[in-house]
Amino acid sequence: MKQVALALVGFGNVGQAFARLLMEKEQQIAQQFGYQFIVTGIVTGRHGSAISSGGISLSRALEVINRGQPLDILSEMPAPKNTLDFLFASSAEAMLETSPVNHHTGQPAIDHIKAALNKGMHAITANKGPVVHAYQELTEMAAARGKRFLFEAAVMDGAPIFSLFRGPLPCIEVHGFQGILNSCTNFILGLMENGKTFEEAVKEAQAIGIAETDPSADIDGWDAAIKVAALSTVVLGIPLKPQQVERSSIREITPEMVSEARKAGERWKVVCTARRKGKELLEASVKPQRVSAGSPLFAINGTSSYVEFHSDVLPGLGIVENNPGPNTTAYGLLADLINALRGQ
Repeated sequence: MKQVALALVGFGNVGQAFARLLMEKEQQIAQQFGYQFIVTGIVTGRHGSAISSGGISLSRALEVINRGQPLDILSEMPAPKNTLDFLFASSAEAMLETSPVNHHTGQPAIDHIKAALNKGMHAITANKGPVVHAYQELTEMAAARGKRFLFEAAVMDGAPIFSLFRGPLPCIEVHGFQGILNSCTNFILGLMENGKTFEEAVKEAQAIGIAETDPSADIDGWDAAIKVAALSTVVLGIPLKPQQVERSSIREITPEMVSEARKAGERWKVVCTARRKGKELLEASVKPQRVSAGSPLFAINGTSSYVEFHSDVLPGLGIVENNPGPNTTAYGLLADLINALRGQ
């Protein structure tokens, strides 16, 4: 049995779901892969940090967070001054990074990943920012150190998108993709089909935790744009920034527009598209559009997501994820972790 020490940078909903999944899958991981994971460090923006060379009790860490106490009470040493010192003190073999996304620069997650790679750790993230803003640099850094930089959970949570194109589909040429990549706007448009105004739908989405207090990143297309940029950069091999994606907001969609579409047998969806125009040129957009019943996007309801890739040998390869949550994102992190350790 190989013991593998982990450092968790971020311990919000996804980080906590990952901790619960580690406990739930402990026996299966040991039997199937021969790994025993221990978490030697947790650092957060709001809940302090903890380091323990013998491993932090994840059940206790979750209890401490739920009680509103700082994680420092579980630590065997004073809190490090910064994330770099934290990673050094954790002596981990892999870092799991779940800090909030920065659509415009990818920081500070990029620096977290660089620090982990420089310390000889595998770097696993659910953060789209580093994929879009530093993919080539971080991938090369990881390869030079014999480590992996993986990010399956960055787009569509735990659905196997990046790993699919990393190995099982050799010699494929992807020409573009189309899909629904933002759960929040899809949910809001669904509520509007049921008679809610835009404002009422946003408030309901906020009340159940689907929309942020400031929902502009979702409703103005930034979240979808950075996902389009990530898929374009990695799968199509054409680096793209979210600022280069043509965006339209759903703010102007009215109940009357939604009703009119339904009468015509259509639905409003925020459609994410990227099409290759040449070796290095790309046309990319995030736009509310009416889709017909013949489109696979028509049946994507609630917080579900869908992406369809168009290629030379598989004209319409679609991946759907039904109503994901923190648990599915946590699984994407776990899958990447195990694959990194196995060299896949």
